[in-house]
Amino acid sequence: MRILGFKGIVLAAGLALAGLGQAAAAPAAPAAAPAAATAPAKTDPMLAMDGAPAMLPVAGVGMPVDGHVTLQPQVTPNGRRALWFHDAILFPLITIICVFVLILLAWVVVRYRRAAQPVATKTSHNTVLEVLWTGLPVLILLGIALPSIGLLNAQFKPAPDNAVTLKAIGNQWYWSYQYPDNGGFEITANMLKERNEVGKGERARTDADGPRLLATDNRVVLPYGVPIRLITTSNDVIHSWGVPAFWIKLDAVPGRLNETSFTIEKPGVYFGVCSELCGARHGYMPITVEAVSPAVFAQWVKAKGGTMPSAKPAAAVAAAQPLPETGAAFEAGNSTAPADNATAEAPTVTQGATANPAGAGNAGQ
Repeated sequence: MRILGFKGIVLAAGLALAGLGQAAAAPAAPAAAPAAATAPAKTDPMLAMDGAPAMLPVAGVGMPVDGHVTLQPQVTPNGRRALWFHDAILFPLITIICVFVLILLAWVVVRYRRAAQPVATKTSHNTVLEVLWTGLPVLILLGIALPSIGLLNAQFKPAPDNAVTLKAIGNQWYWSYQYPDNGGFEITANMLKERNEVGKGERARTDADGPRLLATDNRVVLPYGVPIRLITTSNDVIHSWGVPAFWIKLDAVPGRLNETSFTIEKPGVYFGVCSELCGARHGYMPITVEAVSPAVFAQWVKAKGGTMPSAKPAAAVAAAQPLPETGAAFEAGNSTAPADNATAEAPTVTQGATANPAGAGNAGQ
């Protein structure tokens, strides 16, 4: 019995010592926890804003401004050229002509009224005057024609081989888009309705989406600094794909493919509308374009199930550059060179509009 009692004392002492050892080692475990907490999980921008990078629109950029009568700031080479043509040549010229004609009319009314000249002149013609009013308009038209023809030629210049192709398809009354060079996947863009208009389960427009009547549930994502080949067509009536900040307005005609090209120079969110009277809900099929860096575009294409038409896979192109997390980071610039768009076969993946249980084309009804 004494032996058993002695063994019990030894066993109890051993358990007590083991407990003290664990208590001394316990504080070391929480010390490693702050290290894990210092590295917060990164939010995947592909999951924000219905599958597009989380870029917020900037007031006055890429959208109309209440009370302004001038053209929107341009973010394409053709747009900047057209804006210069308007501001430096057309607007001053038409202002001078209108003021001159107004002064001339006022002078004729005052100088040749009946009280000032009761006997009308019998002059039939004046050679100098006739030469001037014929020759000066011809010279003015020639001066306008030179930059005008150059701008017209630039607008219809074919897209280069490394262009990213966007196919815009007009429907009554929404837009659908295909990316033929990136696996042929498709997105559908419907106008976002206001909070007092949405049905159960539908997402309402917020300020992060864009202005009223211009925000869409899916944005068209395009890379900046890379030529874009725009192809338009329609499934029903004539529509027109127009984004004022790009200086683009291209008709979408059933059974026909129209094509133009442009290059977006700055990242941002840009808005447009259907510019052709296409039916009762013509004013409710807006266009929202989000311009991102080529690396982010490659990640977005991959997130949509598409492929990048180059020797390098989309993941490798995207990993070549860190992914900006905010819209401000996009402005810092991204020097990634445009990917060489060689043809690549890939299965077609069709993706419809997100957060729109009503179905494509039912927004606003």
